[in-house]
Amino acid sequence: MATFEGRFSDASGLRIGVIVARFNDLVTAKLLSGCLDCLKRHGIDVSDTSSQLDVAWVPGSFELPIVAQQMARSRQYQVLITLGAVIRGDTPHFDVVVAEASKGVATVARDNAVPVIFGVLTTDTMQQALERAGIKSNLGWSYALEALEMGSLMKALPSA
Repeated sequence: MATFEGRFSDASGLRIGVIVARFNDLVTAKLLSGCLDCLKRHGIDVSDTSSQLDVAWVPGSFELPIVAQQMARSRQYQVLITLGAVIRGDTPHFDVVVAEASKGVATVARDNAVPVIFGVLTTDTMQQALERAGIKSNLGWSYALEALEMGSLMKALPSA
């Protein structure tokens, strides 16, 4: 029996793409900061001239899937991370954006066999979003760990 697991310490050879929504950038910039900190501490070069990491900014969470798809289809990235924050308001807009962003990201991962981490906060209030982006803990760090684990796991699995 073969057992496959990803390793957080095996970031060698990984090229990572991060797609960040500008909408609610007070939150998403903090998520990105936590994400980059984790990647750096696990051996990924996060400098401006890095060949291991690219960051793309999109207007909002609704636009995350199309850029993730373009990056996945390029075959230049072993893993992608999407970062966004959708905060419930008084209209059904929240439900539409969350549903389309989550379905779109899942479809990109399945269709391209590239792990795409869904790092979109879905909260009722700005306070809840800020708590998840750094006041209490920074989920950007967790999303980066998921990316490292999945990137490493995909390298370990047999090729088709």
